[in-house]
Amino acid sequence: MSSSSERSNEKAHQELYDAGVVYRRKVMTIKGDDYVDNQLQKGVSEFMKPMQQLTTEVGWGIIWTRPGLELKQRSLINIALLALQTKETELAAHVRGAVNNGATEIEIRETLLHAAVYCGIPTGMESFRIAEAALKKLKAEGLLPSN
Repeated sequence: MSSSSERSNEKAHQELYDAGVVYRRKVMTIKGDDYVDNQLQKGVSEFMKPMQQLTTEVGWGIIWTRPGLELKQRSLINIALLALQTKETELAAHVRGAVNNGATEIEIRETLLHAAVYCGIPTGMESFRIAEAALKKLKAEGLLPSN
C-alpha cells in the first residue's frame, strides 16, 4: 500500500473513531465522562487497544451514528441482545445508557420480558437481576425517579 493510501486509511479510521467517541459519550454518559474514559483507558495496552478501536469505530462510529433508529430504540435493542447473552457488565452499562437516552423503567422492563420469552426464563431472570441492580443504583444516584 502506498503511503498516500495508508494516510487515507488512517484518516478514515480516525474519523470513525472520533465519531464513535462522540456517540459513546452521548449514549453512555449520565453523570460525567468517567464510564467512557474508563472504557477507553482499558484500551491503552497494546493488546487491548485494537479491541477498543474496533468497538469505538464500528459499534459506535458506524452503527450508532446511522439514521433510521432513535438512540432510545438502539439502547432497547442492545438491552435485549445483551440479555440474551447475560453479559452483566455490558447489560448494566446499557441500562444506564438507555435511561440516558430517555427509556423509562417500564420500557426497559418490557424489553427484558419480551427478550425472556425468546431467550429462556433462566436467562430472563438473570437479566432482570442485573437490570434491577443498575436501576437501583441510578435511583440512589438521583438519576432515575423512584416509583
